[in-house]
Amino acid sequence: MIAAELLILRKRAATWILLAVWTLLGIFFAYVIPYALDPESDDITPFLPHALTGTLLEGFPFFGGVFALMLGVFALGSEYGWDTLKALFTQRPRRLRVFASKLIALAIVLAPFVLLPFAAGAVASFVIAQIEDAPVHYPSAWLLARAIAGGWLILATWGALGVLLGVLTRGTSLAIGIGILYALVIEGLLSAFADSVSVLEPLTQVFLRANGYSLATALGATVESIQSNGPGAYSGPIVGSAQALAALVATAAVFAGAAALVLRRRDVE
Repeated sequence: MIAAELLILRKRAATWILLAVWTLLGIFFAYVIPYALDPESDDITPFLPHALTGTLLEGFPFFGGVFALMLGVFALGSEYGWDTLKALFTQRPRRLRVFASKLIALAIVLAPFVLLPFAAGAVASFVIAQIEDAPVHYPSAWLLARAIAGGWLILATWGALGVLLGVLTRGTSLAIGIGILYALVIEGLLSAFADSVSVLEPLTQVFLRANGYSLATALGATVESIQSNGPGAYSGPIVGSAQALAALVATAAVFAGAAALVLRRRDVE
C-alpha cells in the first residue's frame, strides 16, 4: 500500500509544483534577495558555503512549513474531494492501515523537500563565494546530516498538521486557508506579543514556529537573522534544542493521532 500511496503523490502535479515553488522561494529569500539588496556589505558570512545549514534552515519553520502543510492537506483532503476514501475503505484494508500508509508515503515524499533546497543552497553559496573570491568550505557531514534531519522534522510536523486539517474539513481549500491563517495570525501575532504580554510566553513556546526556529538556531541559524527574515521574521522566544526537538516530535504525534482517531470514528460521508 505504501508503494501505491507514493505513486499517487508522485503522479499528483501539486506535489511537484509545491516542491519547485518552495525551492525557488527558499533560495530567493535566503540568498538572492539579501545578497542583492546589499552586495557591498562587509558581512557576507551568511551567504558563504560554511553557513549553509543555518542560512537555509531559517526558511523551514515558516515558508517550508506552509508548503509541507499544503502537501499534507492534499495527501488526505483531496481524497474526500474525489470521493475515493469511501471506495477504498469498503475494500479489505482497514482504515488505520490506509492512514498509516499515507503518512509513511508523505514522510518519504518530504525528503526531496529538504534535499533539493539544500542542494540548491550549496550551488547558490558556491556562486556567491566565487563572486566574492571567498574560500569554499562546506559544513561537516555530521552537521549537514543533523540539519537535513532537523529540516525534515520541521516539515513533517507541519505536514501532520495539514493531514489533520484535511481530515477535519474533509477537503483542501478550507484546510489550507485555516493552516495559513494559523501560521500567520495565531503563531505570528501571539509570538510577536510574547515579550510584552508575559502570560503568552509559555503558550508560544509550544508553537511550531517557536520550536522550529529554536531547532534552526541550534544548527547554525542566528537569532538576529531570524528576526529580520522578511515575511517570515520571528521575534518570539527561543527555547533549548532538546525542548524544541521533543516538542516537534510530540506535536507531530498528536496531530497524526488526532487525525487517525477522527478518520477511524467518523463516517466518511
